[in-house]
Amino acid sequence: MRPFTPQDFAVRRRRAAAQARAAGLAGILVAPGPDLAYFLGYTPTAVTERLTMLVVPAEGDPTVVVPLLERGDLEQAAGDALAVETWNDGDDEYATASRLLAPDGRYAVSDSTWALHVLGLQRRLADARFVAFTDSLPMLRAVKDAEEIGRLAAAGAAADAAYLDVLGLTFSGRRERDVADDLAQLLRAHGHEHVDFTLVCAGENGADPHHEAGDRVIAEGDMVVLDFGGLLWGYGSDTSRTVHVGDELTDQEREVHDVVRAAQQAGVDAVRPGAMCQDVDRAARAVITEAGYGDRFIHRTGHGIGTTTHEPPYMVEGEERLIQPGMCFSVEPGIYLPGQFGVRIEDIVVAFPPGSPDGAVRLNTSTREVQVVA
Repeated sequence: MRPFTPQDFAVRRRRAAAQARAAGLAGILVAPGPDLAYFLGYTPTAVTERLTMLVVPAEGDPTVVVPLLERGDLEQAAGDALAVETWNDGDDEYATASRLLAPDGRYAVSDSTWALHVLGLQRRLADARFVAFTDSLPMLRAVKDAEEIGRLAAAGAAADAAYLDVLGLTFSGRRERDVADDLAQLLRAHGHEHVDFTLVCAGENGADPHHEAGDRVIAEGDMVVLDFGGLLWGYGSDTSRTVHVGDELTDQEREVHDVVRAAQQAGVDAVRPGAMCQDVDRAARAVITEAGYGDRFIHRTGHGIGTTTHEPPYMVEGEERLIQPGMCFSVEPGIYLPGQFGVRIEDIVVAFPPGSPDGAVRLNTSTREVQVVA
C-alpha cells in the first residue's frame, strides 16, 4: 500500500469544507482521534488535556492549533503545508483557538473531542454553536476512495486468513478467553497492527451480541459466535462467523444458522442503485421475521467502517440516505435465543465498486456455512 500524501489529506480537507458550506456550517473542528488522522495524517504521541485542534473553515485556509512542545512532531508527521498556531503552558489555549473562529459561527466538532475543549471554546465564544460530526456531517468519511477500499480489502483478507487458522484450533475444554487470545495473535500474525476485539461467545453466551470472552469453558455441542477485528494499514476489519463444536448440530441450531445465512445474503442483495441504507436492514430482517425469529434479531443490520470499525452510515430502520458508490459497511444479521445459543454472520461490503456498478462486493470471502471445530 502506498502511504497517503499531503495532497490526499488536502483533498479531504477541501471536501470537508465544501460539505460544511453545504450544511450551513462555519467550518469543522477536529481533535486528536481517527478524524484528525484522516484529515491531517497526524496522531499525537499522547492524547492529553492539552488542546490540539485542526480548524477547517468553510471559507479560507485550515490551521492547526497545537501546544508548542508538540509542534515538531506535528510538522514531522504532516509537513509544513498548513498554517500552525502554537500555545505554551500557562497560555489560554482557547483564546488562541477562538481567534480562528467566527464569534457567532456554527461548527461541527469531531466526535472524539473532549468535553473540556468544547466547553472551553464555549466560554470564549458565547454566541457560537457546536454540533457533533455524526449529527451534522454524518457522511463526512462515508465514501471511500480506491486507496481506502484497497486497505479495507487487505484488512478483510487478513481477518479471513485468521479465521481459517482458528478453525484448526481446539475449542472443546478451553476457556473462551483462551480462544480469544489465540484469535488476537492470529490477526497480528496476518498483519493487523492493532486488534480491537475478539469476541468468543460459547453456548448461551452467544445470545449476548456483545459478550466479552470470559472463563466459560467451551464444551462439545456448543455453538460459538466469533466476532473479531482490528486495523491493518490504518483501516478496519470486522467479521463474524458462528461455528459448532462437534459435528452433531441439533435441528434448531442448523435451522437458525440457515436462516441467518439467508438473511445475510438478502441484506447484501439489497445493495442496489437507488437503495437506501434502511433497505439493507429491511431485507435482512424480513427473512428472519418470516422464519419466526423477528423478536430475536435485536440490533441494526450494519455499520460503516473505515479508520474506525464503527462509523456512519448505519444500516438501520429510519436511515433514508441513499447508498453511494464507495460506501463500505457491514451486513451482520443475527438471531439470539436467551439461555440457548446465538448465530451471527458478518461481512464487510463495498457498494457499487468499478466492475460491479449494480451491487455490493464482499470484502470477506471465507465460507459462511457453519463450520465444525474440535
